[in-house]
Amino acid sequence: MFPIMLAASCRSAWISPKSDAKTVVAKHGQLRVLGTALVDAGSDTVALHGVSLAWHNWWPRFYHAQTINWLKKDWNVQVVRAAIGVEPDQAYLQNPETALKQLYAVVDAAIAAGIYVIVDWHAHRLHPQQAKEFFRTVAQKYGSYPNVIYEIFNEPIETSWEEIQAYAKEVIPVIRAIDPDNIILVGCPNWDQDIHLVADNPIEGFSNLMYTVHFYAGTHKQFLRDRADYALAKGIPIFVSECAGMNADGDGPIDETEWAIWKDWMDHHKLSWIAWSIADKNESCSMIVDQQVPADGWSQNQLKPWGKMVRQDLKTINK
Repeated sequence: MFPIMLAASCRSAWISPKSDAKTVVAKHGQLRVLGTALVDAGSDTVALHGVSLAWHNWWPRFYHAQTINWLKKDWNVQVVRAAIGVEPDQAYLQNPETALKQLYAVVDAAIAAGIYVIVDWHAHRLHPQQAKEFFRTVAQKYGSYPNVIYEIFNEPIETSWEEIQAYAKEVIPVIRAIDPDNIILVGCPNWDQDIHLVADNPIEGFSNLMYTVHFYAGTHKQFLRDRADYALAKGIPIFVSECAGMNADGDGPIDETEWAIWKDWMDHHKLSWIAWSIADKNESCSMIVDQQVPADGWSQNQLKPWGKMVRQDLKTINK
């Protein structure tokens, strides 16, 4: 009972949506789901736009306040996503203390900067006990802040919607026992492609849930928009928590035409989107040129073409 009371009292102190304060959280405050829309404290529809950090276990150098502050200052991000790796070597299952330390650095910086932050359980398979422990810890630390969005399953593979649903029904109550309000994102089968399955059998009994769709524009074209349109028509709220302009393997040429179609489609539906990723891997979806580039203060020459495109999109959309 006490954490819930704390969360409610803290949120009540956050500004009115009519405030002239400059940060995105000061403007919008507590988010919630209304029908298929993400809305703010004044019940106005909100579409958040930002970027995802890459796996914390491979790119820890970007899990620092200076990166988050630069993304807000120079890229105009409204939201960042902390991709907390779960299964690989030295990720959460092997080293939870380091994972939490790096997550806390990002969340603390996002709160200080007045932007939203997605806590992403960046797993491909089910780990219900560890996920419950993780989200209980995070909710106890940050559940009173309206900045936080929980993403409880990144990209399920070889997992049915019924299995994901059962997992979500275990994890969601753990969060809701501490944090009754903040948005929870639920993944869907086949790398977040099978949103039509969610539409036919959504999770019931919980508020402020949204379902994630991930796309890579070089691979995922009209068929996935058709599936998402079907879900939206059936009242399913969608949040695009990961997207990019190239092929689904994260590499290859940027399909600028298809990326523009996707942006127009998301804008039409007022959907939030997060571009992948702040990393220096030798692939076209990684936005930073190489490991010699610092964690912030990037010049145009230190960004790959995809990084330049996303930065320009965010500076234009998030004016």
